[in-house]
Amino acid sequence: MVEVDCLTKYYGGFAAIQNVTFSAEPGQVLGFLGPNGAGKTTTMRILTGYMPASSGTAQVAGYDVFEESREVRRRIGYLPETPPVYPEMTPRSYLDFVSRIKGVTKRERPEAIERAMAATQSLDVGNQPIGTLSRGYKQRVAIAQALVHNPEVLILDEPTIGLDPKQIIEIRNLVRGLAEDRTVILSTHILPEVTQLCDKVVIIAQGQIVAEEDLGMGGATEDLEAFFLKVTADDAIELNAVDPTVPSNSTEVEAGEDTSGVSDMMHGSETEGAE
Repeated sequence: MVEVDCLTKYYGGFAAIQNVTFSAEPGQVLGFLGPNGAGKTTTMRILTGYMPASSGTAQVAGYDVFEESREVRRRIGYLPETPPVYPEMTPRSYLDFVSRIKGVTKRERPEAIERAMAATQSLDVGNQPIGTLSRGYKQRVAIAQALVHNPEVLILDEPTIGLDPKQIIEIRNLVRGLAEDRTVILSTHILPEVTQLCDKVVIIAQGQIVAEEDLGMGGATEDLEAFFLKVTADDAIELNAVDPTVPSNSTEVEAGEDTSGVSDMMHGSETEGAE
């Protein structure tokens, strides 16, 4: 479903990523793991069409990310690390707004909104102002915006950052369920996040893929954990110490990153066919 081959991105003379290669299949949760600044967000933004690569190729559902970007955007749902949710709007009005931007037709919109809210278990707060919701429910709404156009591929950038232990467990269970009929790519700097949730892990450090392993149902092996600690150097102790149900407040900012969040979610969205 997702094929990435030798992606490279330069900012001036600085290589943010080099020769990044991996694949993800339908029904699979792929963990894209690395310390802050390793190149995770840059890679995700290239995949979603937000920025071009300097070289390399990427395909989503058989469509070229660079040559057929419109078709790719129709098939990808993206949750940026800092999703723009508007406190004065309700989840329903917010998803209606997002679905218009993403090209969901007027006739399809009500069903699309209900489907996204049901998938994220947020129907019970659909008419409450987003600003009054807990952080966990705000994250559910943010995931719903990535689902509202029913994409085949879901890309989540640090989806549990800042959540409390109960909310982390709930979001992980939610993500696992979403992978039943789509491909999910989970970008994170937290090793236990991957061991709890993912079928496969790709480790990136200093802009390059340094390891890839099929986790299956057994979670990360001790060898993988030891290798992760080794390649992530100074970040490793902090990352390995994070308990699966303890929230993290760290964030990733990479070269060239726009932290506004709005353009991340809305970029390249289709208005064609929306009424």
